[in-house]
Order: sequence, then structure tokens, then C-alpha cells
Amino acid sequence: MDHYQTLVEKAKKGFRTLDTPDTLADAALDGLQTWLGDEMFAAYVPQIEHLIKSGQWDFLLDSFYQVIPFGTGGRRGPVGIGPNRINPWTIQASAQGHSQYLIQTHGESARQRGVVLAYDVRCFTDTRYYAANRPNPVANLDGRQLAEAAARVYAANGIRVYLFDGARSTPELSFAIRHLNAIAGCVFSASHNLPTDNGKKVYDQFGGQLIAPHDQNLVDEVTGNVSTIDTLDFDAAAEKGLLSMIGAEVDTAYHQAVSDLNLSDARGIRILYSPLHGTGLTSVYPVLKRMGFDIHLDPATANPSGAFENVTFNIPNPEVIQSFDTALPNADAIGADVIMSTDPDADRIGIMVRHNDRWTFVNGNEIGIVLSEWAIDRFRENGRLTANSVIIKTDVTASLIDTISAENGIQCIGDLLVGFKYIGEEMNRLEAAGRQADFILGTEESHGYIMGNYVRDKDAAGAAVWLAELASGLKAEGRTLVDYLDAVYAKYGYCHNYLTEIRLLGAKGIGQIAGIMSHLRESTIDRIGDFAVMEKIDRWQGDPQPHLSPTDTASRNVLILKLKPLTGTRGIRVTVRPSGTEPKFKIYIEVLGRPFDPADRDAVKSSIANIRERLERAFMGHCYHILGVDFPERGFLLFWQLPLDDKLKYFTLEDRLAGLTAVADPNERQSQMDALLAFLGANPVQKVDQAFAARFGTRVLDYLGLA
Repeated sequence: MDHYQTLVEKAKKGFRTLDTPDTLADAALDGLQTWLGDEMFAAYVPQIEHLIKSGQWDFLLDSFYQVIPFGTGGRRGPVGIGPNRINPWTIQASAQGHSQYLIQTHGESARQRGVVLAYDVRCFTDTRYYAANRPNPVANLDGRQLAEAAARVYAANGIRVYLFDGARSTPELSFAIRHLNAIAGCVFSASHNLPTDNGKKVYDQFGGQLIAPHDQNLVDEVTGNVSTIDTLDFDAAAEKGLLSMIGAEVDTAYHQAVSDLNLSDARGIRILYSPLHGTGLTSVYPVLKRMGFDIHLDPATANPSGAFENVTFNIPNPEVIQSFDTALPNADAIGADVIMSTDPDADRIGIMVRHNDRWTFVNGNEIGIVLSEWAIDRFRENGRLTANSVIIKTDVTASLIDTISAENGIQCIGDLLVGFKYIGEEMNRLEAAGRQADFILGTEESHGYIMGNYVRDKDAAGAAVWLAELASGLKAEGRTLVDYLDAVYAKYGYCHNYLTEIRLLGAKGIGQIAGIMSHLRESTIDRIGDFAVMEKIDRWQGDPQPHLSPTDTASRNVLILKLKPLTGTRGIRVTVRPSGTEPKFKIYIEVLGRPFDPADRDAVKSSIANIRERLERAFMGHCYHILGVDFPERGFLLFWQLPLDDKLKYFTLEDRLAGLTAVADPNERQSQMDALLAFLGANPVQKVDQAFAARFGTRVLDYLGLA
């Protein structure tokens, strides 16, 4: 038996010790044999040997049981070794399939018009699983290396490549495709995912992501028809005129396009801006600066860094309020009126507002609501509002925007599937019909916004311009964005939107998510706790039938439960779907109220928020029951983005954590606490503090005498 076969046999025995189906173990063994035996993967073999010899069976199985899915947008996931990881091979295989698709679809035009490649700040530095004393092809693998790896493939297929000379935002990629009349583009980024992730997202000639059935044609080509990967040396590609570096000229044109969105000359606020270590330094910051806003960089997060080291939990997502933690004292130090932040690829924006001398977080739905109301007013004042004016949003985005549109006599395309590509496609339709001037705003709940006609994906820079102008005008009146939002609520009704999730990792998690969806889809559901179910809407139903493609089926894997309204409400609903980019089951809850007297604001908000909280716990409890999990009530106080297994593991360790009071030496007590909670990742105490306090009456560090 040769050395490689011995390794395979060892892995086979190791996989049999896991609580996973034999089919997954067999698939992982097939993947291991290929990577151990094929010369193409020789550089990865030393680390694979280490993983087998060190018996890391769970990690190995998850790394090798499948080729990382190429979904409707591309590939995204953990960087690492194996077919189910992001690495140069999975990226180059994607680029080869994409090259074949472009040539088949567009012919010689694909080669002549070319592709634009951009990347953000990510760099893989995780060393937990791999041996430091062995060669490692993924050590310090960054976005530029992935982009260059892909560029060699496109060039080898005769497709011209435009490669940015440094990290740039995703919206600038979308702009560059349109600006350069390219046939397609790709960005190498994992957006707001953890530092361990990276990926590749594919864009079409309009600057948007592909929709069904075109995305399925690309998926089929990448996953079914790549037999060899052609590559051309990077320098040779440049010498042949197949590779061009782009930078300042595109930057200038992009910055001008965003600046042209202005709707007001108000410039009175002071802004602290946090790029969360990402590419907003090349988009949001220079645009607001050139437009004359008083904008200051957050010193804690202004350095480009894929480690996201100064972001709480290392989650660089402006949807997560804790991502503002390090910016708050710096905003106070300069007397800022607002804090703006963007994710690493700068397509999403978050904002906190100084209101009544306290910082208030404005969520994605609320930003969409205020931008809709303000843009309608500005368009009306500028003579641009007509009965054909239109706002576009996804179905899980606040339905109050439908109400605002209707009461202002304009159109709202409000029932789109989740994904900004559907908003971009509606913009394409408007443009093709000569109606682009009718477009006001595209908005989604996950902090994504688009305006103008220069991109086909969400752009934090455009949203930053409108938010800064609105906030400046309000400051001149002695008001804030919070005051403005409250006035909108009083006028149209309070709309309480809430997003949560059940994060289920690995191959097991995929099955669990599918199981929840199947159970909810196939079962009769009359009640969720105290809430009566009036209607269940399955987005798999309805036109078009049959579905356009498997990608269409996946995008339409959405269920909506409409519940009987309670006193003071005019609509309650729960929408669920599997995430398309992360291993989680997403739950959107909306409670829509009625117009109210501003004097009753606090009571109205409190009543509706209480309804949401009761519904959240009842519905998530229903889902946990489907999984066979007895979830403690205090579990809802844990950090909401923790994987379910980590939440349950915490409760098995909670008594041991409390028992550390018996350790006399404070340094040893601290050390043991750190070791006990290490599995929770960055800032572990913050993730469990509230749940711990609910049981023991005080927070962890106070209880252990470590504060």
C-alpha cells in the first residue's frame, strides 16, 4: 500500500467515527483521493497530510465532501485547502467556466470587450488547522492574489482583463463594467463575512448580477463543463495586450457619478466615517470630501485590513450595531452629528445619529423609509415627480415603503425576491423602456440602496450622499434623522421590522436548514404561539411555472406567514428563507402599525415591539422544536449571530464558567475563562453576558471579579 493510499485508509476510518451519513464520508474520501493523487494539487498535499495525521476529521470532511457551490452570484465561503474551500484552484475553476460561458454567450465580443476584476482588503491569516512548518498555498492568501489567479485564466481564454491596481469597492466594479463597456466583471470579496472567508461574485454587462435562467447557464458551465483550466503567465498576458491595469481614471469618473446624485446643497453636519477597515476609503470618504462635507475618518478602523481587528466580534457588518463600538468614543471626541460605516466592499451602509445627546442606531429598513420619504419630497420640489415615478424594493423590506409610495401617488415595485440583482434587473427594464428618469430609489432591508443610473448594485457612497444631505438639512431646522423617522411613522404608521437567524454550520447544517423549510412548507400551521396564521404563501408557487431553472427554485425558496392583526396593528408577518451566501436560516418579522398622534409615540412603539418579541420567541421555538432542540429561554439573550451548536455548547459550560470563582488567583481565573470561552471567537464575553446575567444576576466579569 503506497503512502497516499495509507492516508486515504486512515481518513476512511476517521470519517466513520463521525455522526454523519456514509454518503458524505464517501464523497469526502473521493475528494481526498483526487487531491492527493492529481499533480494539479501537489502544492496542497503537505497540509492535507498534516490534517489526516492530526485526525481533524470534522474539518477534513467539510473541506472535501463537495466542490464549494457556485451559486447564483458566484462562490463564497471559508478560505482553505480542499474543493469545499476558497483557494486558487476553486477560483480558477470558476474563472474557466465563466470564460467558457462568456464566449459561448457573446462570442468574439466577449474577448474584445473583456472583464473587469476588483478585490477588497481580505487576507487569510487563520492558522488554527494547518501546520506552520509545512508549505501552505493559502497562507496569507488575499484578494489581489485571487484576482490575479483569475486574470491568468481569462487571459488564457483570449478574454481581455481590466484589473484594478488596488482594493476597490464592489459598486465601483459595477460602475467600471458600464463605464468601460466590458462584457462582465468579478469582485473578489466575502462582503461582511468573517475574516476567514473570501469569494468571487460575478456581474453581467449591465453591472448587475445574473438572474435566472442566465445564472443557471453559468452555474452549469462552471460545475459541469470544466475539464481543464487554461492559464497564461501574468506578465505574458500584459505583453499580449490581454491585461490592462485600471485605477485613477475610473475612480474620477465614478466619484463624479456619485456626486451627481446630490439633491440638496445642505452641508451642515459633522460626520465620523468608519470604513470598518475596508474599501470605503476609495468611495464614500473621497466622495463626501469632494462634495464639501465635514467628514473625519475613524482612527480605529481607517486602516485597510482583512483581519478587521478593531471591529467587535471581527464582524465588519454595519447591520450589526456592535460594529460601531470602537467609533463611538472617537465620534464623541470630535463632536460628530452622525457616524457612518460601510462593510469591507462598501456596498452596505450603516448610520448612528446623535439624538438628544445619545447615539441611536438606524437600521436598514428605517434608512430605506427615510430615504424614500425624503427623495419623494425632493423629486416633487425639483419637478421630477410624476405618476410614473417608481421606488423598487424586495418583499422582505419594510412594507411601509409601499404605503408611502401609494399615498404620494407613485409606483412601488415591492414584491421582489431577496437579492439586489432583482432590483438591478427592474432598473434594466426601466432603462430599456426609456423610463430611467422615473426611477427614484432601490432599497433592501440589509442596508443596501441604489439611486441614479451609474451602477446596478447597491452603493454605500450614493446612500451616504443622500443621508448626509438630509441630516444636514434637518440640523439646520434643529432636528435629527430620528426626529424625521418618527414623523414619518406618525404620518403613515409605525413599522417594526426585525431580522434574526438560526446559524447551522457544515454539511449537517445544510440538511437541518432544508429540514426546517420542508417541515414549514408541508405542514399545516394554524398558530404560532398566541398568533393565528391567516395565510401561508409559498414563493415556489405562482408564475413562472415551471421554474426557470434550479437557481430560480433556490431564489424562490421563501415562505411567508401572514398572521391575524392584533389591536393597534394592520399587518403581521413572518418571512423565512435559507441564506444564499451563509450557512443560516433567516427569519424576517414585520409588525405594521397604524398612524398615531406623535404624543403617543413611545407607547405605540413599545406595544408593537412587545408583539414582535413574543412572535420572535414563539416562532423560533417552533423551529427549534422541528430540529429536536430544547432551547432555553435565556438563549435569546446570546449574541444572535452565534451558530446554534455554539449556543447550546455555552449552556453545557455555564456552570463551569460560574464555578471559576473558586480559582483564587485572578490571573489564572482569567486564563481559564478565556480557554473555556475560546470556541466563541472574538469578544466572547460580550456574546454571552446577557444570558449569564439572566441566570446569575450579574455579568460575567463582575461575577468572576475580573472587571
